[in-house]
Amino acid sequence: MPWEFREDAPIYTQLIAQIQQRIVGGLLGPGARLPSVRDLAAEAGVNPNTMQRALTELEREGIVHSQRTAGRFVTEDAERIRQLREELARQQVKDFLEGMFQLGFRRTEILALITQEADENAEGEEKTP
Repeated sequence: MPWEFREDAPIYTQLIAQIQQRIVGGLLGPGARLPSVRDLAAEAGVNPNTMQRALTELEREGIVHSQRTAGRFVTEDAERIRQLREELARQQVKDFLEGMFQLGFRRTEILALITQEADENAEGEEKTP
């Protein structure tokens, strides 16, 4: 999963979000060792201080933790990861609904569109061998 950045938000907050997505998406599993700050920063193409700031915030949130000489690791707390997953999902839904309301859609229209898309995706899944 490549690192992607937008102009409308601070880089460190985007780093936090992308690392969180990698954790809840399973790319970084519970207990996984993270690369060093310098390695992560080089991979993302950002300043190591910016990456350090993001990782410090993730530690504060209990999503990663440091072991003095061994580095940083993803939490092994499955409940914390589940909570993070739900928080991210709720934010996605909130952002989606806000955008749809700005486009002038009503609740019933949004639900109909979601149902239609879900049905079409389910049909595609059934066809996939």
